[in-house]
Amino acid sequence: MTSPYVGSGRTAGLKPGGGIPPGETPPAEGSTTSGISYPEPELRRGWALMPLTLIMLVVVLIAVGLIAMAVALMV
Repeated sequence: MTSPYVGSGRTAGLKPGGGIPPGETPPAEGSTTSGISYPEPELRRGWALMPLTLIMLVVVLIAVGLIAMAVALMV
């Protein structure tokens, strides 16, 4: 379906050749906004005691296993 206003000269801002003169269209998006819109939460907590304990336990078990394998290979 075609618009009854196309080519009839009733469309605002059109030149006779069909172009649009400068200033008829809105400007491009501005880039004056910067930064964040709200403050981000501050991370205050470090590692908790339980995860550090579990990591140390795993490291000790691996070290004991490697030492036991080394001793078993020497015998």
